[in-house]
Amino acid sequence: MTVKQQTAQKAVELLKQLYPNAKCSLKYNSPFQLLVAIRLSAQCTDARVNLVTPELFKQLPTAQSFKEADVTTIENLIKSCGLYKTKAKDLKETAAIICDKYNGLVPDTIEELIKLPGIGRKTANLICGDIYGKPAVVTDTHFIRISNRLGFVNSENPLIVEREMRKILPPDESNDFCHRIVLFGRDTCKAINPKCNDCILNPICKKKIKKKAKSKGKK
Repeated sequence: MTVKQQTAQKAVELLKQLYPNAKCSLKYNSPFQLLVAIRLSAQCTDARVNLVTPELFKQLPTAQSFKEADVTTIENLIKSCGLYKTKAKDLKETAAIICDKYNGLVPDTIEELIKLPGIGRKTANLICGDIYGKPAVVTDTHFIRISNRLGFVNSENPLIVEREMRKILPPDESNDFCHRIVLFGRDTCKAINPKCNDCILNPICKKKIKKKAKSKGKK
């Protein structure tokens, strides 16, 4: 086991203590509904999406219903999520593909998922992890920021971060770790003014070590 793998394992255990029941904050009742909710969350908060989806899924609960719906109807139901015209178009097209090509079932591989309109690797990883229980690395902004701060990666490129983190995270823990990182990023390791003094990962944080080194040099 490499040093990075050992450190990653420590981070996994520490965040598991802090957030024992971490899970996706989006509300859904089926794999397709999760796919829709994730698409709506682009440049929109999960809280806002969770306000929109109850009525949306009441009227359009399945891929078949999205396929058959007029795009204007979808637009009106998701308008407050932003970029609603693009999202409505993508969701209607995605629903048609899932119905016609996959017999109404959401694909279970990243390779197939990213072929769907508007679906990138972040969404694909979340579906594979949360729905199908596969090892997943969801590279949202919190995950990228914190992975860099901890010294696991040195890149802002989501694909590079995903590939590097797959090498060091325990596969059976990676998906839950991503959910915990989101909560940790919101609570403690914020983009601006992170709460380093109250951080459970302080002992293993490279950014913290570098700050100490700089302060010593100024004395």
